[in-house]
Amino acid sequence: MEVKCYETPRVFSVGRESSIVIKDCGRIILKPDEQVTFLTESGAEYDVVRKEWGYYATPSANGRLKAQGFKTAVVRNPQNRYYILLVEENKLQQFYAYLKAEASEVVEWLDEQ
Repeated sequence: MEVKCYETPRVFSVGRESSIVIKDCGRIILKPDEQVTFLTESGAEYDVVRKEWGYYATPSANGRLKAQGFKTAVVRNPQNRYYILLVEENKLQQFYAYLKAEASEVVEWLDEQ
């Protein structure tokens, strides 16, 4: 694994009204069968695994993610683009406010299948 942290993050705006500011803090280069685990402040874990053929972009939606307190949503935005979003179960109110502000909608909750 190789980690490249930016001394000064690249900052850019996104969202329907460009009101969300993102800070790009670096790059992680994984070799096949290497994993990186991201943690929330509460300790919930989210893993990304590099494979020879691509990535396991998420752990199982109705298994590991659910056990870590995440709900997994397929979301469509007004430009008809689809995203897979992981939502902390205790932050659904903030998630729905975000969807409303971005005029986006949940197409499917994958953890409920």
